[in-house]
Amino acid sequence: MKYTIDKQEKYSALRLHEEKLDSNVAPQLKSELITLHAEGVHNVILDLSEVKYTDSSGLSALLVGNRILQEDNGIFVLACLSEHTTKLIKISQLDTVLNIMPTVEEAVDAVFMHEIEKDLKQGN
Repeated sequence: MKYTIDKQEKYSALRLHEEKLDSNVAPQLKSELITLHAEGVHNVILDLSEVKYTDSSGLSALLVGNRILQEDNGIFVLACLSEHTTKLIKISQLDTVLNIMPTVEEAVDAVFMHEIEKDLKQGN
């Protein structure tokens, strides 16, 4: 799996350099997300701008990332989805479960909003 990662203070942005998020890539993506979480990363932005095709195993990897980060009060944000991936997520009715933003910049904003909301909840 080809990807780059940009680790920031509040989040890590992982950009997939693959055209397909399928059974060849999904297991490696799952492991990378689990590893990031184990290293203490609570918020992950997954930039899918280069991904043109996603299958059910790819969706499964996205759900794993979403679950492990949410369990830890973090946020998992998908950014720059292709039309195909967006349709698959909507057909699977996962658009209400997953955090999806049109751009990486908006995904970063979503992470910071999540952090602010979390801090406010902890303050009460």
